[in-house]
Amino acid sequence: MTTVMLDGVQVTAQDVAQVAFKNAPVALADEAWQRVKDCREMVEELVRTGKVVYGVTTGFGKFSDVQISPEDAAQLQVNLIRSHACAVGKPMEIPAVRALMMLRANALSKGYSGIRTETLQLLIDCLNHGVHPVVPEQGSLGASGDLAPLSHLALVLMGEGEAYYQGERLSGGAALQKAGLTPIQLQAKEGLALINGTQIMTSIGTLTFVKAERLAKAADMIAALTVECLRGIPEAFSEEVHRVRPYPEQIGVASNLRKLLAGSKLTTGQGEIRVQDAYSLRCLPQVHGASRQVLSYVADKISIEINSATDNPLLFLEEGKVISGGNFHGQPIAFAMDFLKIGMSELANISERRTERLVNPALSELPAFLSHNPGMESGMMIPQYVAASLVSENKVLAHPASVDSIPSSANQEDHVSMGTTAARHAAQVIDNVSKVLAIELICAGEAAEFVGADGLAPATRKLYDLLRGIVAPVLTDRSTSDDIEKVAAALLEGEWITAVENISGELM
Repeated sequence: MTTVMLDGVQVTAQDVAQVAFKNAPVALADEAWQRVKDCREMVEELVRTGKVVYGVTTGFGKFSDVQISPEDAAQLQVNLIRSHACAVGKPMEIPAVRALMMLRANALSKGYSGIRTETLQLLIDCLNHGVHPVVPEQGSLGASGDLAPLSHLALVLMGEGEAYYQGERLSGGAALQKAGLTPIQLQAKEGLALINGTQIMTSIGTLTFVKAERLAKAADMIAALTVECLRGIPEAFSEEVHRVRPYPEQIGVASNLRKLLAGSKLTTGQGEIRVQDAYSLRCLPQVHGASRQVLSYVADKISIEINSATDNPLLFLEEGKVISGGNFHGQPIAFAMDFLKIGMSELANISERRTERLVNPALSELPAFLSHNPGMESGMMIPQYVAASLVSENKVLAHPASVDSIPSSANQEDHVSMGTTAARHAAQVIDNVSKVLAIELICAGEAAEFVGADGLAPATRKLYDLLRGIVAPVLTDRSTSDDIEKVAAALLEGEWITAVENISGELM
């Protein structure tokens, strides 16, 4: 497997996904190591001379005016980690922890944080050896960075806390020992360098964004199948319509639908059955396209954040300066995650409306609830309820976290971003969206049994066949919970997209 190189400059969201989901190894570029070494020398000189530097020769937060002697500089960092490691809640999932470790290493590789090479090497070794810290997901204000949860990562490097290793949950020291690694003794500035940053919100946010991109493509594919099963009118997706409202994303979705529906024997012309379709079909490019605009915005912010120095203070070698600033403030990611929640919630909202059209006999020519024995059997009646429940839940989760702020540290830190809350809620929204889309796909698959799968376009027939590979037709009533979960997982994994694109051509 290809090693992902970290240089603090050009890591991508897809790189993060490879490390998180595929366990790709990481390594630091040679020039990055040199930057780290040079910056560390600057820290050691500051300690030797006793210069007043926040978090190095002073306390933290409201204690920033308390002087710390050089001989206590190392113990200060140990105390910092132990006192700040008070996050709560369920542990972050291992892919998100892997992303977190990678992104923290990438930020440190920029050479503005003052960490020692041996400490950074241990962080990389833990990632590559599969020592994954147990990081509770709740407790960050999103400024000064993700202090509480990141401290649980730092604990493991010290041989404390807990970590997962080869499927076991162990003490941090035991996990390191089993992996053949040795804990470090934190020195001046290192504890602060490890925890003062936005990597919790950014790791969750990056993986959520990657999943959202996959679901956006999947939504076009599933919608195309629904259009066929409802004998929809593809003229609404014509190039002429969309070039006169030239949003690139809207144009792209319309192009996707034309590719996906090419060769269909089930779609109809204007006036053949009806003059125009309901909005949930006819306005697909406009709605799905607008959600793609949100993804474009989020992609830009994620790309910048994963290659940024987000701790405090920052050391600038060329200028010979140590500057206390606020790059740890998560407002950009907080806004991006809140926007992502809204954009993806709409994909689910319109999907649920298409599901309703598939199961409601008043809105289609299909049997009531796609039942093969209506009345005696309920068919797909209740999966639509589940979709409705999930989209309603998303409306609550989509409330912006970024508009809230609670002062902390005796009002020294008087405005915070709540960016990690926004990212966590975005991840929940994406999970719900995957299930809503799965329900639509399962219902469209059932509808295809009635309208005739042989009439499907080649691309949507491929999607239908992929569905049938894991979900049998619902010929008699049965529980469909496992079916929904399996299809949702397949949509999030993304391989179905590649399979369909092999037939339709590349989709936007």
